[in-house]
Amino acid sequence: MKSYLYSIILFLLLLSCGQKKEEVQNLQVGVSKAVINPPMSAFIAGDKQNRKFTGILDSLYVKTAVFYDGNESFALVTVDCIGLLYQDLLKIREKIGTMDLGIPFSSENIVISSTHTHSGPDVVGLWGEDFTQSGVDSVYMDFLVKIAAEQILTAASKLENTAVRYASTEYGHDWVANICEEEIDRSVTILQFLNDKGQNILSLTNFACHPTYLDAVYNEVSADYVAGFYQEMEKQLGGEHLYLQGAIGGWIQPIDKGISYEEVLQRGSGLANAAISALKEGESLKSNYLSFRSKKINLPVENEAWRQLAAGGIIQRTITEVVETEVVWFSIGEANFASHPGETAPIYGLHTKAMMPEGPQFVLGLGQDALGYIVKPDYFEDQTLPHAPYLTSMSLGKNTGPYLMQVLKALAEEHH
Repeated sequence: MKSYLYSIILFLLLLSCGQKKEEVQNLQVGVSKAVINPPMSAFIAGDKQNRKFTGILDSLYVKTAVFYDGNESFALVTVDCIGLLYQDLLKIREKIGTMDLGIPFSSENIVISSTHTHSGPDVVGLWGEDFTQSGVDSVYMDFLVKIAAEQILTAASKLENTAVRYASTEYGHDWVANICEEEIDRSVTILQFLNDKGQNILSLTNFACHPTYLDAVYNEVSADYVAGFYQEMEKQLGGEHLYLQGAIGGWIQPIDKGISYEEVLQRGSGLANAAISALKEGESLKSNYLSFRSKKINLPVENEAWRQLAAGGIIQRTITEVVETEVVWFSIGEANFASHPGETAPIYGLHTKAMMPEGPQFVLGLGQDALGYIVKPDYFEDQTLPHAPYLTSMSLGKNTGPYLMQVLKALAEEHH
């Protein structure tokens, strides 16, 4: 009889252990967002200097998703701005380092991607009254850093089990072009996270196009076509939706500028409809495990203008012969993500995806940093190429792209 009871107890213990192991393997996600509209006294980023906001067309957001698989965890943050710089990411990490997220979490495991709207505040410094004054509002930046950290904390408090579906399609053939008349990546890649009831918690959508319809046309706050994307995704799917900007350098632009604000929103809702339609034929991820790798790097600064902007306090950052930044490579199951610290030419986005195994592929332009255009070396060697004088004037130098690819290749090999 004792032997029989011991057998039952042993069986129950083994069953319990098996259940705990299964629970650890469940992927959890939590989401949060907050409005980050700037004051009307803020300078507008994009186009000419010395422009200030006169109103709000639609709100800007910081949106956060925290992922946890029982072992690994990280946070993915999107910001509706022209491009958050690396030093602001470091400030967010510093705040998170003082917080208890309730799960094992390293503040190093924070990824930030900017949507690059040209109808948001100057968070870089280039669009003040003139080139002798920074356009950054330090009070607003303190607010933005604080809000971003708080949203990570809130998202971590809302973790729930999730199943993940993915899909891909193409979009924008009639309104998006590489005006340098070179490669273009029209892919739309989507991950959708569903709760136990099959309801949408979160979606991540990766697409590449400058949000510049409203640039120099309106002086109101707006996420540009991304606002229409947000609105349509929320309307049809519920839950939260992060827009992950792709490789837009060299130079991916809307080609039908001059349309009305309502039509701009329709461009974004069309992107949402393409993503939702693709998800109807989507597949489930085979794995829920998370993996995260990052590498701090020093990019060579060949363009003297960057050093002068830093020396003059226009860009409040240390820039010498090199500038410190960071690249990340992470995965959610078989979905792979890699960051580019600026506006990379599509060729570098395509090369990055070629390093990834089969499965959903995401390239996060303006990820972790916003170091201008990262274009082919050809543009430095041949200034007769389309838009070469402007693109190279806003670039660190001709070696940035090749060096970035070397770093990403090493991270990809380490990751896999």
